[in-house]
Amino acid sequence: MIRKAQELKREVIKGLRGGQGEVEIVHLLEADKNEFNGKGKLFAKFTLKPGVSIGWHQHSGDFEAYYILGGRGLVNDNGREAPVQAGDMVLTRNGEYHSIVNNGAEDLVFIALILLA
Repeated sequence: MIRKAQELKREVIKGLRGGQGEVEIVHLLEADKNEFNGKGKLFAKFTLKPGVSIGWHQHSGDFEAYYILGGRGLVNDNGREAPVQAGDMVLTRNGEYHSIVNNGAEDLVFIALILLA
Protein backbone atom coordinates (compact mmCIF):
# COMPACT_ATOMS: atom_id res chain seq x y z
CA MET A 1 0.00 0.00 0.00
CA ILE A 2 1.18 3.49 -0.84
CA ARG A 3 -0.66 6.51 0.44
CA LYS A 4 0.36 9.82 -1.11
CA ALA A 5 0.84 12.86 1.12
CA GLN A 6 -2.37 14.51 -0.09
CA GLU A 7 -4.32 11.33 0.81
CA LEU A 8 -3.27 11.30 4.48
CA LYS A 9 -5.97 12.12 7.01
CA ARG A 10 -5.34 15.53 8.56
CA GLU A 11 -7.01 17.14 11.54
CA VAL A 12 -6.59 20.06 13.89
CA ILE A 13 -7.59 19.59 17.52
CA LYS A 14 -8.00 22.52 19.88
CA GLY A 15 -7.11 21.94 23.53
CA LEU A 16 -5.86 18.36 23.08
CA ARG A 17 -5.97 16.58 26.45
CA GLY A 18 -6.63 19.95 28.07
CA GLY A 19 -3.60 21.59 26.46
CA GLN A 20 -3.30 25.05 24.93
CA GLY A 21 -3.83 26.00 21.30
CA GLU A 22 -4.37 23.89 18.20
CA VAL A 23 -2.45 20.69 17.48
CA GLU A 24 -2.07 19.67 13.83
CA ILE A 25 -2.12 15.90 13.23
CA VAL A 26 -1.34 13.96 10.06
CA HIS A 27 -2.34 10.31 10.47
CA LEU A 28 0.13 7.90 8.86
CA LEU A 29 -1.97 4.86 9.77
CA GLU A 30 -5.65 4.85 10.69
CA ALA A 31 -7.20 2.66 13.37
CA ASP A 32 -10.70 2.98 11.87
CA LYS A 33 -9.36 1.34 8.70
CA ASN A 34 -7.96 -1.59 10.78
CA GLU A 35 -4.41 -0.63 9.80
CA PHE A 36 -3.08 -1.64 13.25
CA ASN A 37 -4.58 -5.15 13.14
CA GLY A 38 -5.93 -4.55 16.65
CA LYS A 39 -2.48 -3.84 18.11
CA GLY A 40 -2.36 -0.06 18.11
CA LYS A 41 -4.23 3.22 18.16
CA LEU A 42 -2.11 5.95 16.60
CA PHE A 43 0.82 6.52 14.25
CA ALA A 44 0.92 10.18 13.27
CA LYS A 45 2.98 13.32 12.76
CA PHE A 46 2.15 16.09 15.22
CA THR A 47 2.93 19.78 14.79
CA LEU A 48 2.72 22.19 17.72
CA LYS A 49 3.26 25.88 17.01
CA PRO A 50 5.10 27.93 19.67
CA GLY A 51 3.13 28.00 22.93
CA VAL A 52 0.92 25.04 21.97
CA SER A 53 0.72 22.01 24.26
CA ILE A 54 -0.80 18.60 24.75
CA GLY A 55 -2.12 18.41 28.30
CA TRP A 56 -1.15 16.11 31.15
CA HIS A 57 -2.73 12.68 30.71
CA GLN A 58 -2.33 9.03 31.67
CA HIS A 59 -1.93 6.04 29.38
CA SER A 60 -4.09 3.13 30.42
CA GLY A 61 -4.00 -0.10 28.44
CA ASP A 62 -1.52 1.36 25.96
CA PHE A 63 1.84 3.10 25.74
CA GLU A 64 3.10 5.99 23.62
CA ALA A 65 6.42 6.95 22.06
CA TYR A 66 7.32 10.37 20.66
CA TYR A 67 10.23 10.81 18.25
CA ILE A 68 11.13 14.49 17.93
CA LEU A 69 11.78 15.54 14.31
CA GLY A 70 12.26 19.29 14.76
CA GLY A 71 11.92 22.19 17.13
CA ARG A 72 12.21 22.25 20.91
CA GLY A 73 9.82 21.38 23.66
CA LEU A 74 9.40 20.59 27.32
CA VAL A 75 8.04 17.18 28.33
CA ASN A 76 6.55 16.41 31.72
CA ASP A 77 7.42 12.74 32.20
CA ASN A 78 5.56 11.50 35.31
CA GLY A 79 6.19 14.79 37.12
CA ARG A 80 9.77 15.26 35.88
CA GLU A 81 10.24 18.03 33.32
CA ALA A 82 12.88 17.63 30.63
CA PRO A 83 13.72 19.58 27.46
CA VAL A 84 13.51 17.71 24.14
CA GLN A 85 14.77 18.47 20.64
CA ALA A 86 15.30 16.79 17.27
CA GLY A 87 16.53 13.21 17.65
CA ASP A 88 15.14 12.70 21.16
CA MET A 89 12.63 9.97 22.03
CA VAL A 90 10.08 9.94 24.84
CA LEU A 91 8.42 6.72 26.04
CA THR A 92 5.33 6.79 28.24
CA ARG A 93 4.50 3.29 29.45
CA ASN A 94 1.13 1.83 30.42
CA GLY A 95 -0.06 3.55 33.60
CA GLU A 96 2.32 6.50 33.28
CA TYR A 97 1.56 10.20 32.68
CA HIS A 98 2.99 12.83 30.35
CA SER A 99 2.45 16.17 28.63
CA ILE A 100 4.42 18.23 26.11
CA VAL A 101 4.63 21.93 25.29
CA ASN A 102 6.39 23.81 22.52
CA ASN A 103 8.44 26.31 24.48
CA GLY A 104 10.62 27.21 21.50
CA ALA A 105 10.44 29.76 18.70
CA GLU A 106 9.76 27.33 15.82
CA ASP A 107 7.28 24.51 15.23
CA LEU A 108 7.73 21.40 17.37
CA VAL A 109 7.26 18.39 15.07
CA PHE A 110 7.24 14.78 16.22
CA ILE A 111 6.01 11.31 15.34
CA ALA A 112 3.70 9.70 17.91
CA LEU A 113 3.01 5.99 18.13
CA ILE A 114 0.45 4.46 20.49
CA LEU A 115 0.43 0.65 20.79
CA LEU A 116 -1.73 -1.52 23.02
CA ALA A 117 -0.08 -2.80 26.20
